[in-house]
Amino acid sequence: MTPTDPTAYPPQSTNFNQDNADLRFYTEQWIPWEELAESCELQGFSSELADEGEGFATPGDARAFYMEVMDMVGELVAGEVAPHAAALDAEGVTLGADGEVVPNDHLVNIFETLAETGLHGLCVPRELGGMNAPLMLYFLTSELIARADVSVMAHHGFHGGIAMALLMYSALEGSTTFDEAQGRILSTRFEAEIRDIVENAEWGSMDITESDAGSDMGALRCVAEQDEDGVWRVTGQKIFITSGHGKYHLVIARTESVDDGDNPMAGLGGLSLFLVPAWTDAADGTRTRHVTVERVEEKLGHHASTTVAVSFEGAAGALIGERGGGFRMMLLLMNNARISVGFEAIGLIENALRLARAYAQGRSSMGKTIDRHEMIADYLDEMEADLIGLRALAVEAGLAEEVAQRTRLRARYLAKTPAEKDALDAKVRKLTWRSRKRTPVLKFLAAEKAVEISRRCLQIHGGCGYMTEYGAEKLLRDALVLPIYEGTSQIQALMATKDTLLGVMRSPKRFLRELAQAEWLARTARDPHTRRVAGLKANVLAAQRHLMVRIAGDKATALRGSSLSEWRQGFTKDWDPKRDFGPALLHAERLTQMLADADIADILATQVARFPERGPLLDRHLDRAEPRSRFLLDCIRTTGDRLLDSLRKAPEPGAAAAR
Repeated sequence: MTPTDPTAYPPQSTNFNQDNADLRFYTEQWIPWEELAESCELQGFSSELADEGEGFATPGDARAFYMEVMDMVGELVAGEVAPHAAALDAEGVTLGADGEVVPNDHLVNIFETLAETGLHGLCVPRELGGMNAPLMLYFLTSELIARADVSVMAHHGFHGGIAMALLMYSALEGSTTFDEAQGRILSTRFEAEIRDIVENAEWGSMDITESDAGSDMGALRCVAEQDEDGVWRVTGQKIFITSGHGKYHLVIARTESVDDGDNPMAGLGGLSLFLVPAWTDAADGTRTRHVTVERVEEKLGHHASTTVAVSFEGAAGALIGERGGGFRMMLLLMNNARISVGFEAIGLIENALRLARAYAQGRSSMGKTIDRHEMIADYLDEMEADLIGLRALAVEAGLAEEVAQRTRLRARYLAKTPAEKDALDAKVRKLTWRSRKRTPVLKFLAAEKAVEISRRCLQIHGGCGYMTEYGAEKLLRDALVLPIYEGTSQIQALMATKDTLLGVMRSPKRFLRELAQAEWLARTARDPHTRRVAGLKANVLAAQRHLMVRIAGDKATALRGSSLSEWRQGFTKDWDPKRDFGPALLHAERLTQMLADADIADILATQVARFPERGPLLDRHLDRAEPRSRFLLDCIRTTGDRLLDSLRKAPEPGAAAAR
C-alpha cells in the first residue's frame, strides 16, 4: 500500500456494527434492552403475539431482534452507502425547473433500500405500521449510518423522527386514545401522516430558522392567522431547512401580535406550532403545492442532504397543542434531534479515526510508519479516547431521554391510581432533568470534537488530506455544520451553564455538601479511580462556586444604596441570567467542557464497577481530562475581568449615533 493510492485504504469493513468493539459493549453488555422492550411492548410477551407478528415471546427475543437490526444496518451501510459517499458529495441535489428537488441516483437508490427495510418506522408502534423498537436502537443505528455518510443520516432522521414527533404531540395534547387492557393505540390524530411516512417513505422537516432569527426564536416573524372559516393560514419564509422538500412541515409561527415586551404572549410566548402539508395530490395524479421551495442552499458540506428555503403564502396548517405553546412543543423535538446529532457526530468521528489510523499505518517516514512517531501516536490515542468518552455520554443521554418520554406517556395513559400517577410524574421530573443536563453537553462536545478530530485526520494525511480523493477533507467539510445546526455550540454551552448555576441557587446547601464530599474523596479515597474521578468533580464544583461568588459580588455592587427589602428581593427572586450571569456566560464553554469531562469519568467509573476490563479506558480519559480540567479552572478563576469591564463601559447600541 502506498500513501498516494487512496483506493488502498482504509480496509473496507463489510459490517460497521461487527467491527466496532466499543459499540458492541453497549449493545451486548450495557444497555438494558429487556427493560426497554418491556416499556415498548405494552401488550406484554407471549408466543401467540410472536406467531402473529405483533410482538415477542420473551424480552430476550426482543433483544435478539434489536441485535439483528444492528447487524442488518451495519451491513447495509457498509455495502450500500459508504462506497458511494464520494459520489453523493460530488453530485449533491438540484432544484428542477418545476420547483421540485432532484436528488442524485445514488441517493434515490439508498433511500429505496432503506424504505424496503422498514427503518423509517423503526420506533413507530406496530398498530401504525412500524417495528415498535426502542428509541435507543434508532440512536445507535444513526451512528452506523453517519459513519457511512452524514448526509444520508441527516435525511433519514426526518422520516421516522417526524413520524414519532407527530405521535408524541398527539399523545401530549390528548388527541390519542389508548386501550389499556390491550396495550394498543386505538386512534391518534396524525395517523394518516404517520402511516404515509412509514408505508410510503414520505418525510417532513422542522421549519424554525428565518433570516435574522436563528438562535433567537423570539425574533421569528412568520405568522399564522385564522381565516373566516377558522382555518389557520401560515405566511412567511423559512431558511436553512434540512429535508424541507418533504411533504410534512412542522412550522413555528407567531400567532400573537403584542407590542408590550412584558406581555407573556410576546416573544417566545406568542409562538405556536403547526403541521403544514406541502402539497395535495388529486385523484388524477396532479399535485397542488401549498409550500414553495425557493432555492436549494449551496453548502460547504453535506451536499447530499437537501437544505432549502421555503415560502408559505397563506398555507393551511393544523395547530398542534395549545395556542402559544409552540416553543415548549418544539423543545421536545429539539431534545431528540440534539441527541441524534450527538450520535451523528460520533459516527463521523469513528470514520475520521479509522481513516487517519489506516493512513498512518501505511505511510512510512524516517524509517517507520508515522503511527509509530510519538506525536502522531499521541494524536491517534487522544482521538480514540475522545470517541470512547463521547459514546459513553451519548448512550446515557439517550437512555435518560427515552425513559423520560415513555414514563411521561405511561403516567398519562396507564396510571391506575392518583398515587401511581404522582409517582410516575416524580420519576418523569427526575429523568427529564437528567436528560436536560446531559443533552446540551453532549451536543456541544460531540459537535466540537467532530470538527477537531476530522481536522486532525486531514493533518495526519498531510498533503494527501487536502486532496479530494482521499476523503479526509470531505469529513472536515461535513463536520463543520455540526456545531451550528440544531442549536449552536454556544447556545448549548449557555444552556448547560444556566441550568447548572440555577441548580446551585435552588439548593446551595446540597451544592456545598457535594463540593465538600468531592474534595474529601479526591484527597482520601483509597481507590485511585474514585480519587481521580472525585478530583474532576471537585474542580467543576469549584468553578461553579467561583462563578457564583463573582456573580453575587456583582449583584451586591448593583444593589448598593438600595433598601434592605430590595436587597432581600434581589438576592432571592430577581435573577435574570442574561443580565446577572455575565461572568458565567463568558466562561460557558469552559465550564461545559469541565462538566462533560466529569460526567464521562463518572459514567466510565460506573462501567468499571461492573466490568473491570473497562478500567484502561477510564485511565485514558482521566489522563487527558485531569490537566485540561486544571487549566480550565485556572482560566475561569483568573481571566475575563478586563473584557467584562470593557463590555460594561461600552455605550448602548445607538448611543453613538444619538450623540
